[in-house]
Amino acid sequence: MTAPTLQDALDRAGSPMRLLWQPDAAPWDVPVVAPEYSTWQREQESWRSSAALSDLSFHMFDTVFEGTDATQLLRDVSANDYDRFEIGQAKQFVPVAYDGNIITDGILLREGPERYTLTGVPAAQNWVKFHAETGGYDVSFSTDPDSSVRTDGDPRLFRFQLQGPRALEIVARAFGGPLPETKFFHSVVVELDGRTVRALRHGMSGQAGYEFIGDFADYDAVKDALLRAGEPSALAQVGGMAYFTNGVESGWIPTPTPAIYTDPRLADYRKWLSAFSYEGKKPLAGSFYSDDITDYYLSPWELGYGRSISLAHDFIGREALAGARDLVSRKKVTLEFDAADVAAVFGEDPGYVRTYDRHRIQTPDGALVGMTFWTAAIAPVGRILSLALVDGAAAIPGTEVEVIWGEHPGYGTTPDADLGLPSIRATVQVSPYNEYARTAYRAEATV
Repeated sequence: MTAPTLQDALDRAGSPMRLLWQPDAAPWDVPVVAPEYSTWQREQESWRSSAALSDLSFHMFDTVFEGTDATQLLRDVSANDYDRFEIGQAKQFVPVAYDGNIITDGILLREGPERYTLTGVPAAQNWVKFHAETGGYDVSFSTDPDSSVRTDGDPRLFRFQLQGPRALEIVARAFGGPLPETKFFHSVVVELDGRTVRALRHGMSGQAGYEFIGDFADYDAVKDALLRAGEPSALAQVGGMAYFTNGVESGWIPTPTPAIYTDPRLADYRKWLSAFSYEGKKPLAGSFYSDDITDYYLSPWELGYGRSISLAHDFIGREALAGARDLVSRKKVTLEFDAADVAAVFGEDPGYVRTYDRHRIQTPDGALVGMTFWTAAIAPVGRILSLALVDGAAAIPGTEVEVIWGEHPGYGTTPDADLGLPSIRATVQVSPYNEYARTAYRAEATV
């Protein structure tokens, strides 16, 4: 029997929203990594005041693309600049559909003239693999899935992220001196206790640091070496709970909805994807509901990826993406939740809060102005913050809005129905919320 495709699942469900809307879906957690090593509050504090070590070895997919047409393939299916892409450099990968909206991002590392590794959730990797298979390219690829779906064995690679104001002193202690000068999102291959490690200049929460990548056989040895070097600098291991909050302040919106579900030009792609793929199983939930899946699509311009986009070459979606640049009406902001309303909804001690649900943002008189994408309690600032997109005038810092908190039941109920859900007052602030991420860290970023 032929395995069901994403298109089969959509046809059975009747619409993309009937397939994907799952208000009661359990939140996804980092596999293998402990939820906490000390407390999630202390671990959140570590990347701003000392240093934090996050283990990224288990929760992301890696796909290697290699062959004489690897660069041409990637050039044809993404908006990135490949004329300025050095060996050892990484970029925020920006693939778009024919309508110019994002497929979903990832991190693309160029390891050789025609060898690349794409890392992240599998949607962007699936996009490239489909075109590699169907476009006649001289390219091979191999995927290592995350540990929640891996059927046997260990990951191919370890990936440790060391960041915080004391990260560089820990690096110098571990490696016997500072690493070679490396530009932001560029890497250098070095040795740690005789083991080969790629050091990528990077930091997810906006602080200084590196991502260390290498053969998983060296996982324990490299991790132990970093932990030993970090002891004098108050290095903290970051568990899955704190890790899943680190992008709220740095302004990165994770896992945007792939813009693939209705366009007739993507019918063959939907028939290529499995019904059990990320694209078929990643749920949507929250108080913002629409029967139209395209209301959840995002432009790379809205996500702040303009510096990663090159319109100097032809690629799928180029014309639509170029045309959308001056039409973007929503802006990425941070919402500060009102403390009194938080106490009323969550209790006097709200504790750990983290969700990717799309919650409705409205003006005090009830007009819809946007939706949330990533909401989390940030202990060091004593607030719940939400990374969101809002329209026009509502994006001005200091604007007062309301967030409707709870779950819309989905299809069959009017999107703006009065469901009796509580509202939480919130104040619009800039994104990135973290000053270092907004200034010094962002200034280092290049295409």
